[in-house]
Amino acid sequence: MTAGARDAWGERLPRSLGLGSAIAVLVGSTIGSGIFRVPATVAGQLGDPGPMVLAWVVGGTLSLFGALTLAELAAALPRSGGVFAYILEAFGPLPAFLFGWSELAVIRASALGAIATIFAEYLGYFIKLTEQQVHYVAAAGIIVVGVFNYVGVKKASAFMNVITVVKYAALAGLVLLAFSVGDGSASHFSGAFRTGMPLSLMTTALISIMWTYDGWADLSFIGGEIKRPGYTLPRALIIGTGAIVLVYLGINLAYMYLVPIPEMADSPLVAATAAERIPFLGGRGGALVAAMVMLSCFGSLNGSMMTGPRIFFAMADRGLFFKGIARVSPRFASPSTAIWLATGLGVLYVLFNDFQQLADKFILGIWPFYALAVAAVFVFRRTRPEMERPYRCWGYPVVPATFLLVSLFMVVNALVTDPVNTGITFGIVLVGVPLFFLWRRRDLPDDAA
Repeated sequence: MTAGARDAWGERLPRSLGLGSAIAVLVGSTIGSGIFRVPATVAGQLGDPGPMVLAWVVGGTLSLFGALTLAELAAALPRSGGVFAYILEAFGPLPAFLFGWSELAVIRASALGAIATIFAEYLGYFIKLTEQQVHYVAAAGIIVVGVFNYVGVKKASAFMNVITVVKYAALAGLVLLAFSVGDGSASHFSGAFRTGMPLSLMTTALISIMWTYDGWADLSFIGGEIKRPGYTLPRALIIGTGAIVLVYLGINLAYMYLVPIPEMADSPLVAATAAERIPFLGGRGGALVAAMVMLSCFGSLNGSMMTGPRIFFAMADRGLFFKGIARVSPRFASPSTAIWLATGLGVLYVLFNDFQQLADKFILGIWPFYALAVAAVFVFRRTRPEMERPYRCWGYPVVPATFLLVSLFMVVNALVTDPVNTGITFGIVLVGVPLFFLWRRRDLPDDAA
C-alpha cells in the first residue's frame, strides 16, 4: 500500500501484525501492573478467600464475554480505533466523540500513568525513592515508550512479543513453584465465606479487578494494522483473553496460598512478598519478582502506547478531531502526532495522581463505552443483517446481554458507593457533549458530518 493510500476498509496505516503479534499485544497490554498490586487491595476490601476468588472469576468471565462479543465486531469492522469505530457505526458521532474525548481527558492518560506508577514503585525495591521521585520515574517511563512507538509499530511489536512470552512464563512458573515448593498453607483458604457474600463490596472490588483484566479490548484499537483481520482478530481476542483469565486465577490462588489474607491486605507489593515464601528461590524471590514486575509494567506501558493513540488517530481521520492528529510519519509509518499527544497527557496525569486515583478514573471512564460497543452487536444484527461476519459471537444473545447487565450494575454501584469521585469522572465525560456541538459548528468536510 502506497503512502497515504487507503485499503479496502479505509485504513492508511500498514497492516503488518499477524496472529502471534496480535495475541502478544493483547496479553502484553493486559499483564502489566495490576495483577501485582490489585490482589492486595481486593484482600483488604473482601477479607475472605471465597468472595475474593469469586470476584476474580466474575471479572475473568466478564472479560471473556466482552472479548467473545467484540470479536464479531473486530472481524467485521477492522478499523483503527476499534471501540470508537464500532460506536460510531452503530450509534453515530456523538457517543463516538464522547468515547474519544474520554480517552483524551481521562482514560488513556490514567492507564499510562497507573502502569508507569507501579513500574516506579517496584524500582523502589532496589533504589530508595521518595514519593515525588516515583512520579518523576513514572513520567520518564512514559516518555521512553512514546519515543519507542514513534519509530514504528514493527519495532514496538517485536519488543512486545519477547516481553509477553517472558512475563507469562514467569507468572505461570511462580504459580507452579508456589504450590510445589512454596512455604504456604491450605489453611489460608479456610472459612471461605465467614462474612457471607457482601455483594456491594464485591462489586466495588470488581472495579479494581477489571483494571487488571483491562486489555482484552485494546487489540481492537490497533485493528487497522492487523493482517488478515477477519481471521486474526477474533482468534487473538479469544485466545489472548482466555490465557489471561487462566493465569490470573492461578496467580491469585498462589498469593493466597503463600500469604495469609490479612497480611496480603497490608502488602502492596504482594507479588514480592509471596515470592519470598518460596525457599527454592533462595531468598532472592522478592528481588526476582520486583525485576519481573518492572519488565512486565514496561511491556504493558508499551502496549498501551501502541493501542491508545490509535483512537485519537481514528477520531481525526474520521473528522471528529483536529486533522493534524491523523498525521502518519512518512519515515516510520506511525501515527506520530497521536503518539506524542498520548505521551504528553500521560506525563501530566502521572505527576499529579496516585495509583488508586488513576486506576479508578480509568475503569469508571471506559466501562460505559465497553458496554456501548457490546450493545453495537445487537444493533448491527438488526440493522445490518447483510454485513459480512467472519466470526459470529458464541452464545449470542446471552453472552453480550450478560456483559451489559453486569456492566450496568457495576456502574450504578459505583455511583451509589462513591458518588463524588464517580460523579467527577462522569462529569468529565459529559463535558464532551457541549464540546461535540461546538466542534460540529466548525467548517468540516461533508463526509465528517
